[in-house]
Parts: sequence; structure tokens; C-alpha cells
Amino acid sequence: MTDEIDALLEALELKDERRTGWVLRGIESPESVAAHTWGTATLCLLYADRAEENVDRDRAVSMALVHDLGEARTGDIATRADDGDQRMSGEEKAALERAAVTDLFAPFEGGNGDRDCDLDHKSLWEEYEARETPTARFVKDMDLLDNCLQALKYERGDRYDETEPNDAFSQYENLDEFFATAAPRFRTAIGETLFERTKARYEREIGRECQL
Repeated sequence: MTDEIDALLEALELKDERRTGWVLRGIESPESVAAHTWGTATLCLLYADRAEENVDRDRAVSMALVHDLGEARTGDIATRADDGDQRMSGEEKAALERAAVTDLFAPFEGGNGDRDCDLDHKSLWEEYEARETPTARFVKDMDLLDNCLQALKYERGDRYDETEPNDAFSQYENLDEFFATAAPRFRTAIGETLFERTKARYEREIGRECQL
């Protein structure tokens, strides 16, 4: 079985794992999965108290920190706006990540293998995947929002060549697909509000209405 140090070293792979969507788009020096995790956790810290439902801020931040942990082993499998462009189904992706998360948390179970801390760590990931609680829905919205904010940041920094042909994003101009992917998936009022504010700023930057 993987020991604690090996599990920690594998988890740290997230610092080097580049976000696939940005790589496909040809972003210069794209962010890592760990950077995205930090962004999502920070949004949870700042906006949990503004959520319309009862969101546990501490649990939301903890959930954000583990929500992409499985990608240390599976890599980042990007979600595309169009179903025909998906590399694998959501169910397949979740199954692979569940197996990875289970293994990575295993060394922290303790000697008898059933300590509450292990159940809590794993339950954070399971709760996030199920989206059945206000906290999980809020964290997912902050995950989507972080992606949109990052798109705005890359647009503002001119971090890609929009004149370069790109088969992966041929149906969308600029970084519109990242907004198109997120738009139908928001499930909280605070998430929708922040998305609209971010999209409006993006539209001002590109000088046209975003294609959703």
C-alpha cells in the first residue's frame, strides 16, 4: 500500500499538472491544477457567507482543496461545451478519480483503517461529486467561476494567439468556450451573479457579446 510520503509526493504532482483546457487552447504558461484548486478555495473563503443557502465555509474550503485531488493520478480531463468533444463520460471520469482519491487517502487512515478522519476526507470528495448539499453546490459554482475568472485573466494578459488556427476550439472565438461550458451548470444565486459580472467584464475586454 502507498505510504504517507509517497501519497503526499503524488498529490504534489498537481503543482505540475497543467490544466488541459488551457493547454489545448495554446495559452502561454497555463496554470496548474494546484493553482486552480487554490483559486477555488479562495473563492469559497470569500463568498461562502454571501450564499443564499446555509453553506459551511470551513467545509467548503476543505472540499475545494480535495475536489481535484484524483487528477494527481488521472491527469486533468477537460470538460468541453459540446458533448461530442468529451474525451470520456462524466461517470467514467468520476470512477477513475474515486479510485485515485481512495488510494491517496488510504495512508492517513491509521492502524485500524477506519478512523473518522479518513471517512471525513473521503466524504468531502464524495459530497462534492454528488452535489446534493448546499455546500457542495456552492463549491462547484466556485470551481466554475474560477475557470471563468482565469479566462478573463488570460484574455486581459493576451496570453494566446487568437489568429492561430486551433481545431480544438474551432467553434468558438477567443476564450468563449470556457464561459459556454460553465454557463448552464451554475446552481446557486451567488454563482450566477458572479458569473454574469465576470462575463460582462470579459465582453468589454473582447468588444462583443460572448458566444454561449
